[in-house]
Amino acid sequence: MSLPPAESDLLRQMVRQVLQEIVPRPMAAAPETSGAAVEAVTIGSDGDLQAFARRVATSTDAERAAIASGETTFHLVGAAVPIEPSTTAPATANVVRIETGAVTERHVRDAAGAGRSIQLGRKAVLTPLARDRARAAGVEITKER
Repeated sequence: MSLPPAESDLLRQMVRQVLQEIVPRPMAAAPETSGAAVEAVTIGSDGDLQAFARRVATSTDAERAAIASGETTFHLVGAAVPIEPSTTAPATANVVRIETGAVTERHVRDAAGAGRSIQLGRKAVLTPLARDRARAAGVEITKER
């Protein structure tokens, strides 16, 4: 059985996204720096970004000085595509809108952690595992018709 090209591409995209979630990524080579300490940072969600910012903000004076002077640098690795807040819903609605692609468990986990619901665009597809995770976490998911 052969799928139409659009469905075949969507299926490939879903498989890639699921594999990215379950298969560990190799550490990318850090950029060359002259004697600087390089810290690998993964930011795949708003929660990851908040945790990183909080850690930097609460670091010691010596750690902040090392960052400011360039003795400590950061290298972004293994970043996932973050889910974007809705641009059509009011900012106070706490809704994450996903226009296209596969919505996976990771999207649901990130939305649950931020206390948000998820709104799917017409071209977005909810995976069965994401649906189960949403039920368990109490994340409301609506689909645009």
